[in-house]
Amino acid sequence: MANEKQPVQHELPLFEIDEENLKKLKSHNPQSLDESDFSKYIVYVDESGDHSLQSIDENYPIFVLAFCVFHKRHYSEVIVPALEKFKFNHFGHDQVVLHENEIRRRKGAFNIFKGKEHHQHFLNELTEIIEVGNFILISATIDKRELRSNPDDNAYHIALGMCMEALHGFLAEKGQSEKKTHIVVECRGDKEDRDLELEFRRICDGNNKQNLQLPYEIIFSDKKVMSSGLQLADLVARPIGLHTLRPEQNNRAFDILREKFYCEGGRDSLGTAFKGVGMRIYPSPKSEKPR
Repeated sequence: MANEKQPVQHELPLFEIDEENLKKLKSHNPQSLDESDFSKYIVYVDESGDHSLQSIDENYPIFVLAFCVFHKRHYSEVIVPALEKFKFNHFGHDQVVLHENEIRRRKGAFNIFKGKEHHQHFLNELTEIIEVGNFILISATIDKRELRSNPDDNAYHIALGMCMEALHGFLAEKGQSEKKTHIVVECRGDKEDRDLELEFRRICDGNNKQNLQLPYEIIFSDKKVMSSGLQLADLVARPIGLHTLRPEQNNRAFDILREKFYCEGGRDSLGTAFKGVGMRIYPSPKSEKPR
């Protein structure tokens, strides 16, 4: 009837990073994917520091490569929406790439903060998403000072081999080592990308410590793609490097990442048995157990 009252249509509220959202992030338990030739996991890669040996910054004489390994269902159903909604809250749109360096220096799109309190609130929310999101972290840190005597070495290639070896161990534990696993890296330049792909193929073809054929495929992603996985990898690489350089220094970001590392003993050993396993350093500290 014309005079009949229509129900009020309430607008959906903007996303808030509240307890309910965080609980969903933490408790999400992705169901198994249907049988496929593809792995259940996808890997996003980023770096911290310059891999060049021609000039070494004595304040940061290391190169860090970080692999963030996500279960695809958890990544697509929980991680991506959480980051997108986080951007809508703080910027009003999602066309922002989260860069650790720019966030820390408040540059570019991150020159929006009204003061230290606003900036800290932004960091706290982003940190909380990382803390409760489920992903496995694998890293390799190269002390470039140890490579000075052989300038033909490549810090990136050494780190790549170490991370791919650890990744194989993780995927084998999950019964996914025979499936095709995609490893996504950010484009850096034509020559750099060609050199990296060549080294990647060599490692996959058996040029690794265990002489294994690895069914991995490298994907080069343009920065404009704004991949959530690549953005998270960018956020975790530097805290790992700073912890390696100055382990005694307070490092809240690393303390949160500690329980993300691939480790021996499964979930029961999270945060303790990761050094030399999921977190690798070259040259290896004497205290680490060789693998």
